[in-house]
Amino acid sequence: MPIPSMLPFTVLLSAWLLVLCVQDWRWRRLPNWWTLGGAAAGLAWRLGMGRGAFMDGVVGGLLCAALLIIPFLLHAAGGGDVKMLFAVGCIFGSGHAVELLLCISLAGLVLAPAMILAGKASGGRLKHWLRCAFDWRYDRAAGRAALPPRDDERYRVPFGIAIAAGTWVSLGVFGI
Repeated sequence: MPIPSMLPFTVLLSAWLLVLCVQDWRWRRLPNWWTLGGAAAGLAWRLGMGRGAFMDGVVGGLLCAALLIIPFLLHAAGGGDVKMLFAVGCIFGSGHAVELLLCISLAGLVLAPAMILAGKASGGRLKHWLRCAFDWRYDRAAGRAALPPRDDERYRVPFGIAIAAGTWVSLGVFGI
């Protein structure tokens, strides 16, 4: 349970995460003014604790965002997800980046298969990628033609929900 002085922080963080979850679920978009605004608020809060805490927040944000750089470059993650992860890293700092990333990754490992099984996201791209990698008989051109269009956001997993869930779990389990 968070200490009483951390209660306002936890309430504000939870409200911010909830708004981003709703945005990502409904529209598969994480607006810049919410993600970058969260990063700015987190860094401003850390600046109030001193220059060292501010720099720790910047390093934490960069470490967390680095997790999604390669998936972003491969068009497997959106820019909003990278910015939201950066913001969460800025809030928690580099000292908790490993625990935070572990919880977020595990939340994503639960969310993605659950959404695919429920029919709320498409597993077609994952299946195509796996078959290209491991099945030498697979017709790549025909498989690519059968994929849903890249611009159809309904087939994407809203990873902002996994980021929020992992952040909440980190707060509860690790007390960060």
